[in-house]
Amino acid sequence: MADHNDQNLAPSELLLAETQSWNQLYFFIEHVTLKCALQLGIPDAITKHGKPMTLSKLMSSLSISPSKYPYFHRLTRILVRYGLLILQKHEDTNVDDGDDGKGCYSLAPADRYIMKDGPWNSMEDQDSFFFKAWNCLGDWFRNEDPSSFYTAYGDLFWSKLSRDTSSGNWFHVNMARDSRSFMNVLIGNVFKDVFKGLTSLVDVGGGTGTVAMIITKKFPDMKCIVLDLPPIVANLHGSENLEFVAGDMFQKIPPVNAVYSSRKGSEKLALGSKFEFHCYEGLPIAELEWRKESILHDWNDEECVKILKNCKDAITGSGKVIIIDMVMENPELDDVSFQAQLFIDMLMMVFLGSKERNKKEWEKLFFDAGFTSYKIILTLGLRSVIEVYP
Repeated sequence: MADHNDQNLAPSELLLAETQSWNQLYFFIEHVTLKCALQLGIPDAITKHGKPMTLSKLMSSLSISPSKYPYFHRLTRILVRYGLLILQKHEDTNVDDGDDGKGCYSLAPADRYIMKDGPWNSMEDQDSFFFKAWNCLGDWFRNEDPSSFYTAYGDLFWSKLSRDTSSGNWFHVNMARDSRSFMNVLIGNVFKDVFKGLTSLVDVGGGTGTVAMIITKKFPDMKCIVLDLPPIVANLHGSENLEFVAGDMFQKIPPVNAVYSSRKGSEKLALGSKFEFHCYEGLPIAELEWRKESILHDWNDEECVKILKNCKDAITGSGKVIIIDMVMENPELDDVSFQAQLFIDMLMMVFLGSKERNKKEWEKLFFDAGFTSYKIILTLGLRSVIEVYP
């Protein structure tokens, strides 16, 4: 095991280094075992059963070969280790007894979140389209391409996504689900004051209106407009307090009481576009509140400043911008959340050549765009709610 490079390491250090090297080498096993669990239908089987299942009952409910039964507990063991399944002892209440003597399995919160009918379920759909970019990361560091994705495909992420129907649909559906999950927390009783006093709102890059529909349901007296590119909103129909409008956030933002940007997809295709802007004129030009959820991390600093300046130009009275995005190096986060932020920051670099930002980097953007002050009002999971004032 030892060679000339190990001579300065104590035995305990050498053994620890070996362990760490194995963990780093086989990091991908978490992904492939989760993918396997989804392919086999483990989350769905436990959910359908309605309560924790013994190993034998779980195996018999799945379409797996009986010859593989002796191997199956090794899959469930590592899923427990990764926090995707929970192993309960037989003495726990409300569980089925069994003859395998290993307890009963239930879904951990993470597994319930990603189960078949939940967000980010089709992991197999990511393999061919998304992982190719990761494999080109080393090449990207040695060339002048804008992103590793560009190195892999010779095209920008948003441009290729718009032409790849299957991957584009997968991406937009899961972005909508992610926004829906977050908004259900944000507009809950604890945090609903974020929208206090608003009478109108624009969801910039709002796609098919997922977020706007949640808001209008919770706040029926609020008028919501969904602003997105013409191909996205052309055939969509609103309601009494929901309107779909064609536009480009890099050109102009309509003056209303509030502007909200929630989706991470279609509006990104707007950079450099020449689409006509149709401004909805039925709302009073008054105090403006402009909101963005996880949009700015898709763009470089120069582009972010341009977007923020458009927001500032649209604000009248004592309005403000509300941004929902990550703040890196946040001391309030636990280790699990911090690691997730690091992963997403790498994701931004690989696919877009962009980044997540820390407090100092956010501050520079705000001041470069002409704003005078800002405040991080709360942190929800990985994301923070930031208010920016002209």
